[in-house]
Amino acid sequence: QTQLTESGGGLVQPGGSLRLSCEASGITWLNYDIGWFREVPGKLQEGVACDSRTFTPTYYSDSVKGRFTISTDNAKNVTYLQMNNLKPEDTGVYRCAAGPTNRAIAEVMCKTNFGFHYRGQGTEVTVSS
Repeated sequence: QTQLTESGGGLVQPGGSLRLSCEASGITWLNYDIGWFREVPGKLQEGVACDSRTFTPTYYSDSVKGRFTISTDNAKNVTYLQMNNLKPEDTGVYRCAAGPTNRAIAEVMCKTNFGFHYRGQGTEVTVSS
């Protein structure tokens, strides 16, 4: 059974940093595209960062570009979302997602939520002073 488990969320002051983790079981990140999505009540879900194993480049939404970075530790089968210079508007529940690779470029995956077969339960991030 495939499972994605996020961790690393919490309360942080504006300007601070957090690193979210998404551990996968049942799949290998080497063969799957990665997506990180942010959910805020009353707003549409936003794909903030997506990475394709097949196509370049990695996609970051305008709201996080230059501040967030996706990385993967293949040995541990964990993918990360490093979030720096956090802002109050970054507050939300962050979910990771996995989809078989070679289906779309990262920008399409993030903007359309296309191709993701598995999703985690989410980890909550609150940016507040």
